[in-house]
Amino acid sequence: MARLVMVHGAFGGAWCWEPVVPALQEAGHTVETFDLPGSGSDETPVAQVTLDAYARRVCEVLGGGPPAVLVGHSMGGMVVTQAASRSPEHVSALVYVSAFVPVDGESLLSLTARPEAADDQIQANIVVSGDPPVAVLPDDAARTAIYGCCNEEQIQWALPHRRPQAAVPMTNPFELDQSKAQAFLALPRSYITCLRDRSIPPGMQRLMFERAGCQPVIELEADHAPYLSATRELVDALDQLAHRPALVTR
Repeated sequence: MARLVMVHGAFGGAWCWEPVVPALQEAGHTVETFDLPGSGSDETPVAQVTLDAYARRVCEVLGGGPPAVLVGHSMGGMVVTQAASRSPEHVSALVYVSAFVPVDGESLLSLTARPEAADDQIQANIVVSGDPPVAVLPDDAARTAIYGCCNEEQIQWALPHRRPQAAVPMTNPFELDQSKAQAFLALPRSYITCLRDRSIPPGMQRLMFERAGCQPVIELEADHAPYLSATRELVDALDQLAHRPALVTR
């Protein structure tokens, strides 16, 4: 069985994974979830929240056990990519769940500027203000952008958990650690794509998982919150990928 280290996305926290953790544990996996700096219940000041700070937190968690299947959702894809490039020796495989997959020098914002991301309802509705800047996604917009396939009970559970998101990590580019590039690029990587996603449109997901050579790619009829809208299907996909990490051909 696998050790799964799960990294949440923007506006989220470890709470996002609560619906899937029990079933993954029942399947025999060790599951570790945590709040990124400034997210969930973590009180890191906004001025200290960067992609680098996120990656350092993930590397700390990875270092606490054997090599892990590192799972990233949404913005968490940026985070796991940066962390894995620094600590590939602590990663057995990468799994992206409707997530951003950057190449060297790309930021989340540069990816959302691509034409394939044109229907991104988070970028269409996000409100950024302050210094340092903080992003807010109004509840009504979140219903459409993130929870479009969720029932009302699931939405009412999720909305109060959400909190404003530091904007700087979205502007920070992924920086490949050249000293560990060979080990990082050899890591198996796979993708769980959500076909009804209005945050990272399916065409944008396809661009990224094809470019990254993700194998296999598992399709879910889900929105951007498959941990709620397709809980069982997501558990089954993660269980499958944890047992059988992808083969990389580069």
